[in-house]
Amino acid sequence: MVGGFEVGAVPFNPDGWGPPDATVTATTTSTLPLNVPFAPFSRSEKLGRIADFTRNLNQGQGGAGGRKNAASDSVFDFTADDSFPSAADNDSSFRLVDGKPPPRPKFGPKWRFNQHNRPQLPQRRDEEVEAKKREAEKERARRDRHYNQNRSNQNQPRREAAVFKSSVEIQPEWNMLDQIPFSTFTKLSFSVPEPEDLILCGGLEFYDKSFDRITPKAERRLERFKNRNFFKVTTTDDPVIRRLANEDKATVFATDNILATLMCATRSVYSWDIVVQRVGNKLFFDKRDGSQLDLLSVHETSQEPLPEAKDDINSAYSLSVEAAYINQNFSQQVLFRDGNKVAFDEPNPFANEGEEVASVAYKYRRWKLDDDMHLVARCEVQSVVEVNKQRSFLTLNALNEFDPKYSGVDWRQKLETQRGAVLATELKNNANKLAKWTAQALLASADMMKLGYVSRVHPRDHFNHVILAVVGYKPKDFASQINLNTSNMWGIVKSIVDLCMKLNEGKYVLVKDPSKPQVRIYEVPADAFENDYVEEPLPEEEQAQPPEENAENAEANGVTNDVEDKEIDVQA
Repeated sequence: MVGGFEVGAVPFNPDGWGPPDATVTATTTSTLPLNVPFAPFSRSEKLGRIADFTRNLNQGQGGAGGRKNAASDSVFDFTADDSFPSAADNDSSFRLVDGKPPPRPKFGPKWRFNQHNRPQLPQRRDEEVEAKKREAEKERARRDRHYNQNRSNQNQPRREAAVFKSSVEIQPEWNMLDQIPFSTFTKLSFSVPEPEDLILCGGLEFYDKSFDRITPKAERRLERFKNRNFFKVTTTDDPVIRRLANEDKATVFATDNILATLMCATRSVYSWDIVVQRVGNKLFFDKRDGSQLDLLSVHETSQEPLPEAKDDINSAYSLSVEAAYINQNFSQQVLFRDGNKVAFDEPNPFANEGEEVASVAYKYRRWKLDDDMHLVARCEVQSVVEVNKQRSFLTLNALNEFDPKYSGVDWRQKLETQRGAVLATELKNNANKLAKWTAQALLASADMMKLGYVSRVHPRDHFNHVILAVVGYKPKDFASQINLNTSNMWGIVKSIVDLCMKLNEGKYVLVKDPSKPQVRIYEVPADAFENDYVEEPLPEEEQAQPPEENAENAEANGVTNDVEDKEIDVQA
């Protein structure tokens, strides 16, 4: 039989509530251990282990102001009580088996001045602390992921709607025929055979290879070439294309700039427009005078918004003018200007007699789209280099840095050591522009494309620039590097050509929507873009009529684009 349970002596207090005073009940409490400290806890505290072996018990040894009896800090110190005679012996003979130092915290402040002779802060390594750190790390990662998703998915369309405008003003009498989302373009594919060269015009100067050795520490000042003329002639104003159309050489006519815009449409963010003219059984792709296609976009695909004020030197329009001016001057500075040129069958079709023109060659090339349809395009190359008695054609383009704060990468510091990081940043911020340059080089069958890195002398000085580096790439290799699919490029062109060939005779315009990834087709009057719908009219001094004696080249010279003078007028 189980013995009874003895409760023990329960003191009685006749004078009030609670236990009696110690003086009265000395006999009853004398059997209790003395000097046992009382450990108070609040309700909010979590009670864990009764002993923490992860604390550093070496604090204060040999240090000024340190305490020798570190064990007395613990609320569970029973060394002063005579009821536990073996406690002191156990403490003195105890040795920690694991002698490895405790792991350093990944987060929180780092005590840099924690020398060996200084007291260390107690480091607590129990499950609650580690669990809290893991939860904080997960929360931080979730917050960063949510922030990046908002920037990539929501911020860009909001920026487009707030900043971007249509490249051409849509008139109420225009009739919208169709709208094509970019998602349909990504699935297209079409292969074309190798093109044939019909006519070669112009002349090329040789490339100066000393520019390949330029570094940020040995930079060169970008020169200005005001006396050389650069021509931005549209398709129907080209006398050679008119001649080829009269000879029935093809059914579709365009320029490399217009074709590259269509081929890389899915990468574009800014609005653009292309005029389509259906004349008989022929199709002409044109650009408007003063069109955005004459300029170069800057920071188009970046997530960082540019200033909205048009007169700001870092606005989208001002940077486009500056980039076009830089490209024109860069393409002429990297050449040997000693008069030695490679001349082709015909001279420059847009230049007057005795006029100094930029180094450029025009290739009029023909592609076979199907049995009854051929496409002729005017392609450009800017220079030539001779290696082992073999001539290679080059395209020359320049990337421009305007303010490192926007891109986050300082070219002067990173170009020598981290050139790949600089190019990756440019591919992120200017994906459309680089893709169009690559497409133009592929259309012209250029052997090499030279990319120059040009930066402002000072971030607030948009007139003076320096060349920091020049890098060469093979167009096909660079296209695969930036994920530019040739079959998809031609698939987009073929689908738009087939769509336009089904239209009646007349004038139409393709407009990229400023806020959505889609392109719209409008039917416009025959005189739509004669004088009324030019978005950026040229200054009066640039609208001077050419001499009357050469009527054939009148329209071509009318669109000669001296971008530097235009930039000065814009900033004035």
